[in-house]
Amino acid sequence: MSYDFYAYLSRMKHIKRWSLMRSQVEENVMEHSWQVAVIAHSLAIIKNEFFDGKVDAYKTMCLAVYHETGEVVTGDLPTPIKYYNAQINSAYKDIERLSCERLIGKLPEKLRDKYSEFIFDDEESEEHKLMKAADKISAYIKCVEEINAGNKEFKKAKASIGKEIAAIKDQAVCYFVENFLPSFEKSLDELSPLAD
Repeated sequence: MSYDFYAYLSRMKHIKRWSLMRSQVEENVMEHSWQVAVIAHSLAIIKNEFFDGKVDAYKTMCLAVYHETGEVVTGDLPTPIKYYNAQINSAYKDIERLSCERLIGKLPEKLRDKYSEFIFDDEESEEHKLMKAADKISAYIKCVEEINAGNKEFKKAKASIGKEIAAIKDQAVCYFVENFLPSFEKSLDELSPLAD
């Protein structure tokens, strides 16, 4: 028997993000998921090391890896449409959940629970909240990169996402924003050299 789960996930590289906006550099869901995973993992480590957290860093990272899984079926619905009203948002969540359920069904039965815990996670968990913060930070970084490349199309999105991030009152998120996010504004020449 052949199982299609991983082949579907591999198609993340074909799903473009920011489809309603002109991008200097196109971003796909696979690239985005990797960046969110790196940031989410770092937020969990920061929370544990600096703020006495008890967050599962591995789980936080895995939630990020799989947070866009449903989009291999649905595509990336642009934010203005997804959140246009409660009915559309609710209907989209139902479609996304159904898509994820079908994808989970494309695994051997013994593996389904192992992936379900990351694809259908507890939205109230600390791990989920850090993953969602990492998702916002990743979107903000995309805006910064586009603006730095001369694309003013992302100016409003940057301001809007920046406000959303500022409203997150998690110490680890604040630490990351203060200590790591400014570096994304720098060019390669402005970054500290790797060798002294």
